[in-house]
Amino acid sequence: MKTIRRSKPVSISLADLRAEYAQAGLSAAYLDRDPLRQFQRWFEETLKAGLREPNAMVLATVNASGQPSTRIVLLKGIDERGFTFFTNYRSRKALDLEANQRAALNFPWLDLERQVNVIGSAAKIARQESEAYFRSRPRGNRLGAWASHQSEVIAKRSVLEKRMAELESKYTGDDIPMPDYWGGYRLNPAEIEFWQGRPNRLHDRFRYSRQPDGTWKLDRLSP
Repeated sequence: MKTIRRSKPVSISLADLRAEYAQAGLSAAYLDRDPLRQFQRWFEETLKAGLREPNAMVLATVNASGQPSTRIVLLKGIDERGFTFFTNYRSRKALDLEANQRAALNFPWLDLERQVNVIGSAAKIARQESEAYFRSRPRGNRLGAWASHQSEVIAKRSVLEKRMAELESKYTGDDIPMPDYWGGYRLNPAEIEFWQGRPNRLHDRFRYSRQPDGTWKLDRLSP
């Protein structure tokens, strides 16, 4: 019988893990009056900086029992209507949103010492819009939407691999229909906060709050 030697635990002082933020500052004079245009400006800067997966965002939802959960999803659309992402409508996130449309997003652009926080409500988008995006996906991703019954318990990975092989045989060409249980959501923002890291933890924070008449109120927040 092979003896397994236990490695010595690594001693890490979490209290000593810190970084000083000093790349840039943020002022009200710099910010666009429209937070969605401001987001697009910052997003373009993430692209120029070469950040990996700049459209990756943390999506927070709450289920019917009040239990919050988070996961990373990809932003696939941004315009004056809000932030769009796609998923399986039978997944945990979709069931949460069915029970409670309130949700939040976080974009952690750590290399730029920035983050954007969004609070709002999410609703399904039109099927035609979802189908247009689905057709733009790589073939394997479209098959994967059929193969994965997202958030369901499976015994082993071979279950997925078997489903995928069966779908490869079923759909030999590029004409792969979108599942009825798959599509997009759009989060309509009520608040958008832009955060820029600064020295001594005196960060710059600006929050846009949507007003009843549709305009946005801008406030500086204490870090």
